[in-house]
Amino acid sequence: MGKAVEAKQTVVQEIADKFKAAASVVVVDYRGLTVQQVTELRKQLREAGVEFKVYKNTLVRRAAEEVGHTEINDVLTGPNAIAFSNEDVVAPARIINNFAKENEALEIKAGLIEGNFATLEEVKALAELPSREGLLSMLLSVLQAPMRNFALATKAVAEQKEEQGA
Repeated sequence: MGKAVEAKQTVVQEIADKFKAAASVVVVDYRGLTVQQVTELRKQLREAGVEFKVYKNTLVRRAAEEVGHTEINDVLTGPNAIAFSNEDVVAPARIINNFAKENEALEIKAGLIEGNFATLEEVKALAELPSREGLLSMLLSVLQAPMRNFALATKAVAEQKEEQGA
C-alpha cells in the first residue's frame, strides 16, 4: 500500500511541476480517435516541442489544487489527455485546433495560458493567432509603410520636377 501511495504522490508532483513550468496547457477529450490518429497527433505535437500525456483525472485534480489551478478540475471528466508546452504558448492550441478540424472526435475542453485559466473559446482564439514569425512580419510591414510611402512621394516629386525642368 505504501509504495502505491508514493507512486501516486510522485505522479502528482510530476504533473504539478509540468503545470508550473508550462507556458500553455491544453486539456482535450480524445475519445473516438483511432490509435493511428492519436499517434499522428502525438507526432505533430512532439515536432513542435509539446508533451502530450494521459493521466488519471484524480491525480491531475490533486496537482491542479497544489499549483492553485482548481478551475481546470471542472473539465476533468471522462478520458482526457493534456498537452504541455514550455516554450511556445500558441503551438499546442494551434496544432490541436487544426487536428480537431480534421478529426471531429477530438474535443478541446480548456487550458492554461501563461498560468491563467482559458476556456474552450479562449484556447481556440489563441490557436487562430498568427505564429510569432507572422506577427513579427506584420509588425515589420507596418513599420516599413511610412518609409515606403515617403520614398514613393519623394520619387514622385523628383519626377515631377524633372518633367517641369525638361
